[in-house]
Amino acid sequence: MTDDVLAQPIRFHGGVHPSDGKDLSSGSEIRTAPLLERYVVPLQQHIGAPPKLLVAKKDEVRKGQLLAEPGGFVSAAIHSPTSGVVSQVGECLSPTGVFVPAVEIGSDGEDNPDDSLPPIEDWRECDPAKLLERVRAAGIVGMGGAAFPTHVKLSPPPNRKIDTLLLNGVECEPYLTADHRLMLEEPDAILDGAAALARVLGVRTVVLGIEENKPDAVALLRERAAGRDIEVVSLRVRYPQGAEKQLIYAATGRKVPAGGLPMDVGCVVQNVGTCRAVAAAVLGGVPLIERVVTVTGQPVVSPGNWRARVGTSLRDLLALAGGVKSDPAKIIAGGPMMGFSVYSLDLPISKSSSGILLLAPEQLFQYTSEPCINCGACVDVCPMKILPGPLSVQIENECFDDAENWRVMDCIECGCCAYACPANRPLVQHFKRAKMEIMARRR
Repeated sequence: MTDDVLAQPIRFHGGVHPSDGKDLSSGSEIRTAPLLERYVVPLQQHIGAPPKLLVAKKDEVRKGQLLAEPGGFVSAAIHSPTSGVVSQVGECLSPTGVFVPAVEIGSDGEDNPDDSLPPIEDWRECDPAKLLERVRAAGIVGMGGAAFPTHVKLSPPPNRKIDTLLLNGVECEPYLTADHRLMLEEPDAILDGAAALARVLGVRTVVLGIEENKPDAVALLRERAAGRDIEVVSLRVRYPQGAEKQLIYAATGRKVPAGGLPMDVGCVVQNVGTCRAVAAAVLGGVPLIERVVTVTGQPVVSPGNWRARVGTSLRDLLALAGGVKSDPAKIIAGGPMMGFSVYSLDLPISKSSSGILLLAPEQLFQYTSEPCINCGACVDVCPMKILPGPLSVQIENECFDDAENWRVMDCIECGCCAYACPANRPLVQHFKRAKMEIMARRR
């Protein structure tokens, strides 16, 4: 271990303590969703360039076969979740409310696998470049929500020296427990994936951060990590502890500069789900075609965690959880702080889908967007140390140049400011709008 890895984690600035609701699903073991008759696979499941479609309607495909290849360096491959026939090439609804290109696969019920990615038997000693190529070929992206292509993170420029790999097992988003269950049920796969990532990066310091509200996961991972040169750090519970910059500061004491990236302070951060996907790709030759998804909320009959294939609809997942016992007031793709409210259960899950949350009417909160009262509550809780209140006023008045100068692009859209605002202002929506306007102007 290096001196930068702290015995006691630091508390980052700001943050909030929302009711987490994790008890609804944290005790539920991961259940595997059965093979479905059809899957609608979105082609835009990552940050970056869209992939290039390789199949056409009526083509026969096998499980794990490449449907679309990366459309550039910052892009990711898309694979078929099962064997069958391409029944449609068209569009599907995404959680953001826009339609994206998609491929519909009609299952043949055989689930015959493609063999183009054989297991790498000597992965502990093989050339790191071979492991990196496997990560790219398997279409692996960050599974904590951002969906940034993993091979890009593992390819820092020559002038960026990486000495620490941070594993994110925090899962600070309320209600979501997919990562928690994954750590309890597949700890060795997570650690094997982490070892492969460390070999690619050429680092010896590996730190796994887990919030202390998951003591069972902390204890188990410490036991399994013994002898692996992986440090397991128990972090104080505070949202958004799992954000990259906050996790780096809490676990190492290093501060990522404004506008900077983790690699600027010698760190690469990977989610535990991503580590498990890397292990499956390297040891099993399986591309990223499934993930664990939390289906939860008070209206759900049987909240829990499901291992579901990419392209499974929210409707099918909710049916597996027993449906609903009362009408929900809102359906959220993801968690309540950073997820997207959706109006249809027919949209499919993607590589970055962490959960489906149903809120009861008594839990519903409606923004009223009253005038800012300059109380400073948003400033106190902002983990990025920006000024949400004044920024939102600038954006309401379409002063986007001022908003850019006041660091709106540093906002991580965690929702702490909106959570704390007594005037019920839609602050995150303001900042998202400003970012889109600024990026459009830059282009």
